[in-house]
Amino acid sequence: MGIEVKESLIHWNYFLALESDLAQVSRYIEFDKKNFRTYSIELAHLLLASSSEVDVIAKGICGFLEPKSSAENINQYREIINRNLPEFKKEFIYVPRFNIKLKPWDNWNSIKKPSKNPLWWSSYNKVKHERSEYFAEANLKNVLNSVSGLLVTIFYFYKLKFSVNRPQLQARDITQLIMPESEFVRLDESYYYSHLIV
Repeated sequence: MGIEVKESLIHWNYFLALESDLAQVSRYIEFDKKNFRTYSIELAHLLLASSSEVDVIAKGICGFLEPKSSAENINQYREIINRNLPEFKKEFIYVPRFNIKLKPWDNWNSIKKPSKNPLWWSSYNKVKHERSEYFAEANLKNVLNSVSGLLVTIFYFYKLKFSVNRPQLQARDITQLIMPESEFVRLDESYYYSHLIV
């Protein structure tokens, strides 16, 4: 019996694993504003893993947008992404089970300080480099924003990747191509085809 193997969407599979870990955390920490400052080893793991993946994927986005660029850090990613994808920083992410709505890249949208990076990104770097002093930054609020930021970043990465050969793809087409759908953390529902049972 033969086995057919198609290209694996490795970044998407990694996101789904992180999303599953985040959903598991919700069994122990209620996703409520009162718990946003709660921190733990598991939340540190999720903050470091999701933010590190944002770094990898954002660099890939910059490669699609400006192939000759040598973007190496968040400040360079911000300049290239803001210049080419102004809608990126305006995206909302939802955690429907807890009625949470996030705008993880909102700091990039600031008119007063357009060069300011998200607070969760700053916290990620503090936890990464000075964990003993900043361990409390590995909290639920930063993790929710980091995982949400990763979802936005992955969506645009695959949108650019798939559009190379199919420039007419819509948002719904992209989410249909990156299957299975995320269940716990979601893009705007207009980005998904509705599944009607007839």
